[in-house]
Amino acid sequence: MASTSSVNYINLTPPSTSNPPPSNQRSSSLSFLSTASPPSISLHSTNSRARSQSKSRPLAVSNVLETVESVNASASKSASLQPVVSSSKPTILVSEKLGEAGLELLRGFGNLDCSYELSNEDLCAKISQCDALIVRSGTKVTRQVFEAAKGRLKVVGRAGVGIDNVDLQAATEYGCLVVNAPTANTIAAAEHGIALLAAMSRNVSQADASIKAGIVFTYMDRRKWQRNKYVGVSLVGKTLAVMGFGKVGSEVARRAKGLGMHVIAHDPYAPADRARAIGVDLVSFDQALSTADFISLHMPLTPTTSKILNDETFAKMKKGVRIINVARGGVIDEDALMRALDSGAVAQAALDVFTKEPPPSDSKLVQHENEGVAVEIAEAVVGALRGELSATAVNAPMVPAEVLSELAPFVLLAEKLGRLAVQLVAGGSGIKSVRVVYTSARDPDDLDTRLLRAMITKGIIEPISDSFINLVNADFTAKQKGLRISEERVVVASSPEYPIDSIQIQIDNVESKLASALSEKGNISIEGRVKYGVPHLTRVGGFSVDVSLEGNLILCRQVDQPGMIGRVGNILGERNVNVNFMSVGRTAKRTKAIMAIGVDEEPDKETLKEIGEVPAVEEFVFLEL
Repeated sequence: MASTSSVNYINLTPPSTSNPPPSNQRSSSLSFLSTASPPSISLHSTNSRARSQSKSRPLAVSNVLETVESVNASASKSASLQPVVSSSKPTILVSEKLGEAGLELLRGFGNLDCSYELSNEDLCAKISQCDALIVRSGTKVTRQVFEAAKGRLKVVGRAGVGIDNVDLQAATEYGCLVVNAPTANTIAAAEHGIALLAAMSRNVSQADASIKAGIVFTYMDRRKWQRNKYVGVSLVGKTLAVMGFGKVGSEVARRAKGLGMHVIAHDPYAPADRARAIGVDLVSFDQALSTADFISLHMPLTPTTSKILNDETFAKMKKGVRIINVARGGVIDEDALMRALDSGAVAQAALDVFTKEPPPSDSKLVQHENEGVAVEIAEAVVGALRGELSATAVNAPMVPAEVLSELAPFVLLAEKLGRLAVQLVAGGSGIKSVRVVYTSARDPDDLDTRLLRAMITKGIIEPISDSFINLVNADFTAKQKGLRISEERVVVASSPEYPIDSIQIQIDNVESKLASALSEKGNISIEGRVKYGVPHLTRVGGFSVDVSLEGNLILCRQVDQPGMIGRVGNILGERNVNVNFMSVGRTAKRTKAIMAIGVDEEPDKETLKEIGEVPAVEEFVFLEL
């Protein structure tokens, strides 16, 4: 048996004191008040009797914001955590012009509000009535916008690639998914970059400007015809450095290769085999700068890339280098570029983007309505509102569809184990450390547990706080509340057909309402498996049980003796509490046992008190699942 472990102490920066956290995340730690009754938990589910008749039916994750059981697992191919769409249609605000094909798709799904040129104040005033917002680059979706949304905004769609006009940190904190449309613009952007490259190398713009300036030459006046001035340079054999080897950058490289250029690229995240497949060499940043005749920029605007081309980097370039930028304006220090152009260090620069935008209104590229972008972002937004995890999600982990499909029943198991574990905690010390152990027959590196971890976090935090947890903000919320989650993947000899054999949750350094739930190490320990598509509780502390995690659950530690099942069952029956299953696990014959009882209704206090007064019952706890 082999294992690998990792610690998930979330790699997100908590909000500064100048930016208070959302109101739905009020507590800084997970503390517990000693109460007689368990926390109130709302769980969307079907009637337990109906569920018990269909235990072999597979479960599916149906929405990005909450898990529910699906009548037909094939109806949903994506994972999710809570339905957004109720009986009324969602409202989708489009704040900048979008192609008609995309608008038509949105009209077919929800109530469409096309309100252009909104001020920040107007946007904040409208956003609390909207479930989705679609923008281009002009609208700034700031923290203030997410605060004004009051938790209703579920998805922001950026019609294009760059998302620097959206506050991703704030979106994540508020559990709002951010999606973009990176593919539809890819070819257009690549072709535009090549067009600028060719036009710059042959001085097309300058020659055109001189003609339009009114200089007309006759056949006899050729001495004034300064053709050599605009001849430019050849591209064949020149070295092009593609800075950022993503979708656009790689398409630019393909086309530049076709023009006879030698192409190199720099991208710390690009796989070398993908570059080699199209004949491109991946090199270091400094090597790209020092060897290139042309530099084409295709990186996003981040704190790391902001003004990445500056006086220092221009000094490292070949004298007379030519620069193309169709990425983001802020990646170039424009003052430094002016100095480089004046000194001749940079021969030419072809810029389609600038630090301050929007660009001039006569830009034909900006005015062009690209239908591909409109459809792609509309599909991504509609998919998110339906609960599907888009492949273009920016602030949520992308889990492939095939992984989502096979993880679906384990996602529900993960959340229910989290809910059960947190209800076993007693006292006011609070949860600080949670250990999750996954057993599987598969290689640990092939096991993607991000979605499962998010659901365990959801199950632990939501019942004891007013936080709303989904896949977008699970990691952030855990860190904000000081909850440290570590994960271990253990290889066991089971069937590799299923991704997970079991999930075990251990909570350290807390008191337990049920002493039997403590392991030999003194931590709360529970374990679950999926059987016939249904989550089961299979271990509580040192006791093996077999309990379907449906409805409500009573766990009793008792003296192992005849008649206990009947006696407790009679008490519940006399109080009109329907028992839907019972299971008994024991450490040894006629010693101690754990009796797990599933009930459809919540027993009142008098019923629970009567169970506790049975002489052979040593301790018990009621849990809502």
